[in-house]
Amino acid sequence: MGSEAHRPPASIRVLSLNCWGLKFISKQRNERLTEIGVQIAAASPTPEIVGLQECWTQQDYNAIREKTQHILPYGKFYHSGIFGGGLAILSRWPIVESNMVRYPLNGRPAAFYRGDWFVGKGVACARIQMGPSQRDIAEVFCTHLHAPYESEPHDSYLCHRTAQAWEITKLMRGAAERGHLVIGLGDFNMIPLSLAHRIIETHSPVRDVWRILHPESSVGAARDKVEELRGVPMPTAQFNMTINGATCDSELNSWRWNQAHRKRLDKGENVQIDPAVPDPNAKRLDYIFFSSGRYHDPETKEETAEWELKEANVGMAMRHPTLYCSLSDHFSVEATLTRSTTAPSAVQLSAAALPERYLPIGIYDEILATTLKYQIRERVQRKLRIGHFFYQLSLSVGCLIGVWWSPHNYVSFILMLLSTLGLSLGVIDGLMGFLFVGSEIRALKEFEWEVRSARERALVRGGKRGSEGSQMLFGSEG
Repeated sequence: MGSEAHRPPASIRVLSLNCWGLKFISKQRNERLTEIGVQIAAASPTPEIVGLQECWTQQDYNAIREKTQHILPYGKFYHSGIFGGGLAILSRWPIVESNMVRYPLNGRPAAFYRGDWFVGKGVACARIQMGPSQRDIAEVFCTHLHAPYESEPHDSYLCHRTAQAWEITKLMRGAAERGHLVIGLGDFNMIPLSLAHRIIETHSPVRDVWRILHPESSVGAARDKVEELRGVPMPTAQFNMTINGATCDSELNSWRWNQAHRKRLDKGENVQIDPAVPDPNAKRLDYIFFSSGRYHDPETKEETAEWELKEANVGMAMRHPTLYCSLSDHFSVEATLTRSTTAPSAVQLSAAALPERYLPIGIYDEILATTLKYQIRERVQRKLRIGHFFYQLSLSVGCLIGVWWSPHNYVSFILMLLSTLGLSLGVIDGLMGFLFVGSEIRALKEFEWEVRSARERALVRGGKRGSEGSQMLFGSEG
């Protein structure tokens, strides 16, 4: 397929899926991920760029690659962190350059039961050459942001997810300034119009494909307060998939069923759910963002967007053919981009700086307040962890001294055991206090500087009416 691979495409089919491939944790992982590969290969329209999240092992990646190699001959499995980043990109066209960009802020090692820090989350970057010219380059950014464990604004990891959204925004903006087609996809663990979502759409030129087609779609689960305030009726599962773009916690997903349905499924029964069932928990966490490369004609001085959005849908909702379970705890989000016009030969790549848009000033103040609150929390944690280290060190020395006067061997053993265990815990806490928290605070300072810089530019642009002007730039949805 050599000549075909270098023929400029008239359209691109993009697919993003969180595979739920946690080793030792995700149920029926091998069977499900193999079937994911089968269904990607059988999909119509045929996907040409695929971003996968939570594909943690090389074995699962290879299983998907084996099933899709004939339609997606190029692929990259990204390595990151202690247990891997879980990210992969598959492509119909050659991946000429790739990079894994780790997020500076990504959870805490003390929260080992959550695992975000250990997996080394970041952005999988791939530059894809779809044709022979500079016009035919797509820069793809696949990510999985930090999971929310509480609802906003009480989420203790809101600061992390906000900083991560800021980081991927910079990468996508840079690609757009190079004049390339930009595709950002993945499980962003955010709801539409949340703080992270607004940062992405404001500080880079990318747009959320679903909101282009469905601007009135939901901004959260039906049971959430934000949806109750909108006063919309309870959506059905079918409505959530087709109009609201819900990819997670759907009543149609077997991994979200109640205990009675799960028991029937475990017995081998192919349980069917009515698409008209009320769906109060489903929400949209998976996204495809895109920004078209722009080209200008030196004679007319006009600029034209190279790519347009044709359609978007939620997919991969089928069940495993023998296990009858959903293929993942998420559905996929898919989109088709089409080339708007055939540019004349005089058209040249436009790499001019993009006009910068800004959030309302109050939003920057909100981000800075969140950052400051988190810094204060971490400084307190640092003192406590370092204090715990010195306490355990003192206790360990005391136990060793006590051994000298121990009347019995079993007492000496207990004292030595307490000394060893206590000092081990103290050293772990000390390392986190001395090393990790210091590193995290320095990363927070970098993020804080960038937010303050953007805020100052917004004030300069808007003058005394900076907040009002920024609101107008953002639009009515802000």
